[in-house]
Amino acid sequence: MTDVVGTSMSPGAEEEARPERVPPLLRVDRLTKVFAVKVGLFARTRFLRAVDDVSLYLRRGETLGVVGESGCGKTTLGRTILRLVEPTVGRIIFDGTEITELTDRKLRPLRQRMQIVFQYPYSSLDPRMTIGDTIAEPIRIQRLLTATSEIEARVSELLARVGLRPEAMHRLPHEFSGGQRQRVGIARALATNPSFVVCDEPVSALDVSVQAQIVNLFLDLQDEYRLSYLFISHDLKVIEFMSQRVAVMYLGKIVETAPTRSLFERRLHPYTRALFSSMPVPDPSRRRLRIVLEGEPASALDPPTGCVFHPRCPRALPGKCDVDTPVLREIAPRSGHRIACFNPHA
Repeated sequence: MTDVVGTSMSPGAEEEARPERVPPLLRVDRLTKVFAVKVGLFARTRFLRAVDDVSLYLRRGETLGVVGESGCGKTTLGRTILRLVEPTVGRIIFDGTEITELTDRKLRPLRQRMQIVFQYPYSSLDPRMTIGDTIAEPIRIQRLLTATSEIEARVSELLARVGLRPEAMHRLPHEFSGGQRQRVGIARALATNPSFVVCDEPVSALDVSVQAQIVNLFLDLQDEYRLSYLFISHDLKVIEFMSQRVAVMYLGKIVETAPTRSLFERRLHPYTRALFSSMPVPDPSRRRLRIVLEGEPASALDPPTGCVFHPRCPRALPGKCDVDTPVLREIAPRSGHRIACFNPHA
């Protein structure tokens, strides 16, 4: 039982330490988001750490998958990076510009390059707006085009690119299926020619038969426009198919991050192992041992001391894991595989 050896510098800092590499499109350093929550009979204020000291980076044209159970902070992380939710502490650097404290006026020119595709296609579209107006709205807000004919031509082009007929622009959202609505959401995200898109569980609300179509559409668009995705999902098969790297979150923290193939072949953190053991296996002859964690996840309103996972961890070291907080460390130089654990699997 040994501590993980290696450097403890943040992923973003490590990128800067390698001058031969192209600077990442996005770098997040020690990002934290705390919400004030009223609880109890007397509405006492408590503080919920939805995102806790997260550092990550995203290269141009790359997909970083973010996985974890419900409530771990994945969605809040994505929205905080886009400044849809204001960060409490930390730095967000997009294409060389720190956007953490930019005013709305100064942030607006950058917003057109940062977009989001929401989880629920039924609630993310205004039911009173036509599809054409929905897609045209960000074009008008950013003043990318002004002539009505040019805007309609752009909307028609975007609809065709996501697999919908141009005449769909005159219809309302309730006339479309879930998969078609999600295509509209993707077209809206593309309207401003972004370079970075947060995909927040974009296929989880869709039928399985439609999910593959939407995932393939994301990949085609990434190849065509060289998009960078922060792809949030609880579906590990989708993450494996979509991502070049994966970050695993638990209770607001990243506990393991690695290139996709490395993580799927060698899971080191006990939580990552438990999470992956729940992944369905189509071939019964290859059935894996299911790891069942004891207890319930701790509340973000009252997180445990030390490692946030230690109350449920079968490898927790008394006097160490319940006292000290592990930091992400690279397991081997230039491996890109980092883990926050004092007693990982070999």
